[in-house]
Amino acid sequence: MALGISLWCAAALLALGVLAVVLAGQRPATAVIYTASLFLTLGFLANAILHLIANAAPETTILPLGLPWVGAHFRLDALAAVFLIVVNLGAAGASLYGLGYGQHEISPSRVLPFYPVFLAGMNLVVLADDAFSFLLSWEFMSLSSWALVMAHHRLPENRHAGFVYILMASFGTLALLLAFGLLSGPDGNYAFDAIRSVSQAQGAWPVLILVLIGAGSKAGLVPLHVWLPLAHPAAPSHVSALMSGVMTKVAVYAFVRIIFDLGGTPDWWWGLIVLSIGGGTAVMGVLYALMERDLKRVLAYSTIENVGIVFVGLGLSMAFQANALPDAAALAFTAALFHAFNHTLFKSLLFFGAGAVSTATGERNMEHLGGLIHRMPVTSIAVLVGCVAISALPPLNGFASEWLTFQAILLSPELPQWGLKIMVPANGALLALAAALAAACFIRLFGVSFLGRPRTRLAEQAHEIDFWSRTAMAIFAILCLLVGALPGFVIDALAPVVQELTGSHMPSQTIIDWFSIVPIAASRSSYNGLLVLLFIALSAGLTAYLVHLVASKSVRRSAPWDCGFPDPSPITQYSADSFAQPIRRVFGTIVFRVRESVTIPPPGSLGVARFHVELRDLVWDSLYAPISGAVNAAAERLNVLQFLTIRRYLTLVFLALVTLLLVLAIWS
Repeated sequence: MALGISLWCAAALLALGVLAVVLAGQRPATAVIYTASLFLTLGFLANAILHLIANAAPETTILPLGLPWVGAHFRLDALAAVFLIVVNLGAAGASLYGLGYGQHEISPSRVLPFYPVFLAGMNLVVLADDAFSFLLSWEFMSLSSWALVMAHHRLPENRHAGFVYILMASFGTLALLLAFGLLSGPDGNYAFDAIRSVSQAQGAWPVLILVLIGAGSKAGLVPLHVWLPLAHPAAPSHVSALMSGVMTKVAVYAFVRIIFDLGGTPDWWWGLIVLSIGGGTAVMGVLYALMERDLKRVLAYSTIENVGIVFVGLGLSMAFQANALPDAAALAFTAALFHAFNHTLFKSLLFFGAGAVSTATGERNMEHLGGLIHRMPVTSIAVLVGCVAISALPPLNGFASEWLTFQAILLSPELPQWGLKIMVPANGALLALAAALAAACFIRLFGVSFLGRPRTRLAEQAHEIDFWSRTAMAIFAILCLLVGALPGFVIDALAPVVQELTGSHMPSQTIIDWFSIVPIAASRSSYNGLLVLLFIALSAGLTAYLVHLVASKSVRRSAPWDCGFPDPSPITQYSADSFAQPIRRVFGTIVFRVRESVTIPPPGSLGVARFHVELRDLVWDSLYAPISGAVNAAAERLNVLQFLTIRRYLTLVFLALVTLLLVLAIWS
């Protein structure tokens, strides 16, 4: 029953894409498409929540679609239900936001037809129960999101972003196709039930590498991340929220489904590989974010950091599972799923805020903003909540999931292999560094963009945005607060899928006094987000009351402290670049090739000195630029093949046939 409802919702979303083509250019199209998408995703969401809470048995079905005599297999189990909640919570928020934000869209006819198809593709990936249906849905998701990235295709940077994205997406799909080929075994049965029963799938390490490439490229793991900071800013803001907050979780789902569910028990060194990639990705992502000025590029790079944190949890779980430590594996796996859920909440909120700022000011460059807290108070408060959450500060939700990850790291002495004994604490240090840098990154983002004085006339003339956009931001800000204060409810909801994939689960949390969360046992460690929230609220209120009580009621006028800069001009304020300069000089060379220069005016002129910073991505320059150059050079040389005569074409065909016959003869 639940699976049938989900499939009907997916079919309705696909039909909605067709309807959007018919309605394109008409006045009510935006309201109709986003309203229908909102209700359909809420239907998906409610259905998945009920299935998960009821701890219902898996449901399967086969539809007469796709390959003849094979059909399309679909399945709704606990793992699928968790990720359907993640997908459709983000999708419902984006649809609500789109009701207002979509009214400002320059080219709605290029967005509306692909938006519901994108939602349907992500949901069908989660529901797919055979390799063919999975890959077909994966391509639906990739191609529709590429079309949304190319919505403003007249901008050269958007065309470049779309080109890089489609190449990386195609490369990732090829890797997943090869992974399923290895998993299917000699019988070539691509149904997931058959793959689970194939003994050759146990310990097939090439599958791990292929899935890391296929799912990791979509999730944004370093060094496969290069498309993400290009594509996410190019898309409309509510689509950026979906790509960053939701689509990357579909990639996490693909990794979990294949490695934890279909791939059998992992070897211990699998966890070592995933841990290394996850820890490096977390630090690299936040360092990239710290160097950026563009609001949406900062958020895109911070997605890389948070995906790295999720994969650290997954790598820990694999290591514990391989060493028959189910309780520790369950803790690490819960932390990974919990952080994936939390990232959907606060990253969607922050992209909504970036879209609001862009709509109100026409600017995304932090250096051109400032003072927005006085002109956009609702947006400012919502973005502040998102910044605190993504910085992993209590009592918001980001802290709860990262705290669980650190609790899993503290169990590493139980691991017998020395490689893991060294790597796990090293990852703990990397996560601590990433958390500190993330706090600096979002202090910089909020302080430069929303505090101080306006740096440009556009920022000075900014105004609050529409009701629907503010409502979406308010809902997600409240969810960040509620999940952070009461994380035990989410942890208990994840227990069925954790039990299914690791053989254990965390202790029941909601029965613990005062809604504390206890990873292993109360005697070892616990955390209470509700008490932290109450303490912060009471202490802040008491402090404000005491200041008001003892402060003098008389007014005294004097010159304010000017930090040594008596000039009231906004140019004397700290800029985003000046805030990041110390970190850039200490850590920047890890991810960038940095070149600083000063342009000094000629003697006697009235010009001013200019400080210039040039940042070059080391990963792009060292890995992708040579490949791109080689492909372009080969294409230029092979271009002559388009202008041959018929006789030369026939000669080439003949030589190709002879070569194939020789290869077959040698092979046989």
